[in-house]
Amino acid sequence: MPPGSSSPDRRFSPLARKRSAGSRAVGRRGRSRALPRPSAGQWVAYVTTALVIAASLTAYGGYYSVSGSITTAHVDTDAWTDRPPTVEGVHNILLMGADVRTGDNAEYGMVEGIRPDVTIIASIDADRGAVTLVNLPRDLMVDIPACDPAGDGFPGTSGTFDQLNHAMMYGGVECQWKTVEALTGVHLDHFVLVDFVGFREIVDAVGGVPMCIPEPIDDPKAKLQLEAGEQVLDGEQALGLARSRDSTEFGSDLGRIETQQRLMGAIVRKVTGGDLLSSSANVYAFLNAIADAMMTDDELTVDAMAELAFAVRTVDLERISFVTPPVRDYPANPAKVVLVEEPANRLFDAVGAGEVLPEEESGGGEPPGVDPADVSVRVRNSTAVDGLAARTAEELRALGFTVPEVGAPLSRLPSTTTVYHGPGREDAARTLAAALTTATVEEVPDLGDDLELVITDDWGGVAGGDGSEEPVTEELGGTTAASDEEADACG
Repeated sequence: MPPGSSSPDRRFSPLARKRSAGSRAVGRRGRSRALPRPSAGQWVAYVTTALVIAASLTAYGGYYSVSGSITTAHVDTDAWTDRPPTVEGVHNILLMGADVRTGDNAEYGMVEGIRPDVTIIASIDADRGAVTLVNLPRDLMVDIPACDPAGDGFPGTSGTFDQLNHAMMYGGVECQWKTVEALTGVHLDHFVLVDFVGFREIVDAVGGVPMCIPEPIDDPKAKLQLEAGEQVLDGEQALGLARSRDSTEFGSDLGRIETQQRLMGAIVRKVTGGDLLSSSANVYAFLNAIADAMMTDDELTVDAMAELAFAVRTVDLERISFVTPPVRDYPANPAKVVLVEEPANRLFDAVGAGEVLPEEESGGGEPPGVDPADVSVRVRNSTAVDGLAARTAEELRALGFTVPEVGAPLSRLPSTTTVYHGPGREDAARTLAAALTTATVEEVPDLGDDLELVITDDWGGVAGGDGSEEPVTEELGGTTAASDEEADACG
């Protein structure tokens, strides 16, 4: 258990106090049967929506009349050493969804204190007109650097290995900020934090968000019931959809992240393409909602937001990309994850260098040209993670591959995840490898037409794709805000 789990950093407590008037006391963390916390990736829609819309509205004079109610915190980055370099024309914002469970937020879980349930880097390239949003999973195990104490219950640390979102519990937002910079090598300029109720109020303030719901949803855990079809979701429904796991195809975090990316894209399209800005009443409703929900560093001034406004408002929706770096199970605790270093580092290097949409090769060259339907693969799990082969088989079948068998390795035990193929089946093996986050390809003489995938501890998951050249954000399964991939399901 990290320090500070039941006592909020005093620099963050005003946000909780705003929502606590008239509420009953709440219990300590982990003692309730209330709704589960949102998973990694879930806050993408929440906090980025706030940033994009807030930036878009700063050109309106009314913003100045409500901006004083935004809670701010001081982060003394000038005292830090060995920070990543800045890139001219690029603004990197640390976006956090606050796990605030006091006041109105208590209905979503009984936990005192504030911590980021997910951490996102929003890289805004004003010169090139592009925005990349990199979601860092909450349960990601990382090296937390030395951090100074940050008040009662936050004793600091000389450095430790722990969950990413525990950094704030050691040293407040400064420690969270330092940890993300150390992990990614991306220079961060500002931070923005939004809470549960704030997201709900923001969606309501913009008049709801249109979404295609391909199939009916009945998820009591997320307090969500929706009919199939095109519809406008209010704030409570949007929050429920972002939280729902049971409504996804395999009941997985991967499916939930895809839903959240669709939701965020829909919100961005609503704000940038609708008539929100034409109504002063709508503008002020949003401004008051965002002011009550947001916390920022004290250097993210109205003028700084105004600068971002002109960058964000001119970005083509095709140039707003969402991506999550590939992860694999942490061997010591499969409930947590670690980065798949090689592709994750390429993503971080690209963002850190200001290459928001890099034109790198994915490493596959020309597409192998083999239809996944013509590729049959037997999946072998050599890790200690139960059920991994079966889950991988389902994901591969969803991409069109044939998986006739799963199980433990029969003879081959490679040190890294490997796709084995027989003579003349290299193109098929490379087609399969291109659909995985990381894998090597090796020919063996005793295999026929079927391939053999042996999963080891470096497993990063199924990524999709066919090995063709594409930006690293697309290579890692990224999407854009331009359209809803499920829209065809609603006609």
